[in-house]
Amino acid sequence: MRCHIPAARRGLLLCLIPFLWTLAFGLWGLSRQDSVWRDEAATWQVAGRPAGEIWRMLGNVDAVHGLYYLLMHGLFEVFGASTTTLRLPSVLAIAAAAVCVAVIGRRLAGFWAGLGGGLALGLLPAVQFYLQEGRPYALVAAGAGLSALLLVSLLGDRPGPGRPDGPGRRTWPRWTAYAVVVLVCALLNWLSLLVLPAHAATLWWVRARRGVWLPWAAYGSAAVAGALPLVLFSRGQSDQVSWIPPLTWHMMIGPGILLAVGALGAWADRPDRSRVSAAAVGLPLLAVPQLGLAGLSLVQPLFLDRYVLFSMVGLALLIGAALGAAVRACAPRFPRASAVLVPGVVGVSVLALLPVELGKRAPASRVDDVLAVAGEVARLKRDGDAVLFVPAARRDTALVSPHAFTGLADVALAESPVASATLKGEEARPDRIREALLERRRVLLVTDSAKVAKAPSAERDKAKAAVLRERFTVVEDRQVRGRRVTVYERRD
Repeated sequence: MRCHIPAARRGLLLCLIPFLWTLAFGLWGLSRQDSVWRDEAATWQVAGRPAGEIWRMLGNVDAVHGLYYLLMHGLFEVFGASTTTLRLPSVLAIAAAAVCVAVIGRRLAGFWAGLGGGLALGLLPAVQFYLQEGRPYALVAAGAGLSALLLVSLLGDRPGPGRPDGPGRRTWPRWTAYAVVVLVCALLNWLSLLVLPAHAATLWWVRARRGVWLPWAAYGSAAVAGALPLVLFSRGQSDQVSWIPPLTWHMMIGPGILLAVGALGAWADRPDRSRVSAAAVGLPLLAVPQLGLAGLSLVQPLFLDRYVLFSMVGLALLIGAALGAAVRACAPRFPRASAVLVPGVVGVSVLALLPVELGKRAPASRVDDVLAVAGEVARLKRDGDAVLFVPAARRDTALVSPHAFTGLADVALAESPVASATLKGEEARPDRIREALLERRRVLLVTDSAKVAKAPSAERDKAKAAVLRERFTVVEDRQVRGRRVTVYERRD
């Protein structure tokens, strides 16, 4: 169906509508009832440190997120630490990715395909989770959308008068931008380099000429070379992901469903290998990162959907292509109905996904809430009380809300997180912790709620539990949003 809107206005609407739609979707319930969970707490407490201390910490832990932490440090310095500052970059990034999907879709499959894909991205459940997340995955998705858009523009260049077959004056700036975008994404999450084999699959699909393959290989290799030091260095910190379980068949059910949906979208696009199509771009971008991460996980368990969130850009592009094909099929017989098909499908999808949308914006959508438990500590504490954290990583609640812990003695802590250049600090030996506890009348224990708590594994945590069990009595216990505060008093 032809859209009877001037071309200039169509282009503007195609950018504005998905951007504003996704932005509104992201701003809806952005604070999640003033909750912050453990992953975001890591961003919050690291971004609040001086830049020099962040750099020193990266030598010990979390080097893979170094660029993101430094970016958030700058934003916290300018706008202050808040849930809005923490999450708004992700909202803007997904909105930018939606624009990229819309522009690619329009170029390859028409106006309605672009509009449908751009509106669909923010509705995908996986994207909704990270749309309001203070972590780098949404930024990587935006980069994946931009790199795909650059590749499509380069594939659209055909040899002709004044346009030689190969990288000339007209193409090298875009190839340079392509390499820079891929590199920046890799510095935010180096698993995003899986976008390169996805793009290679696209080039193979469309039978790209030699004048495209050579610069793609050169500029792509430059991006990999730029990220390689980070990849090698972060491998020395691989203990951070040791908790990820080995890959199992049931973990592949979700990706399998996504690939099936993507295949249907690709079929609807009816691609052929004589042209660049939405299927040729979207299906590899969806499938290759998912399958590539699964393959890597056979060597070392790494399979988490957030590491390949950027593949949802491919799924949105395929959904848009399917919607565009539906409009074209409907237009000859039902021209008026075809004009409202895409808005109608999007509206029905919003209503159908309403439970998901509300759930993703509730504190219960995350494992825990470090701010809620800090409020309980502030209510239960007395000056001079001791505080313990089991495991030590639960100290994040004190690092994000230090005012709630004023007057409490962190008796297990030997060296603070900043001084030790770590995320959770260095704790004393078990015997020292025991001695310090026996000098206290009251102790507040901050740990996980009963539903998610695991038996202590570290020797220090076992020592804490043993002293509390042998010499103290529980006088108050509160569980809130995935965490627990228990007040102990010494029996004697």
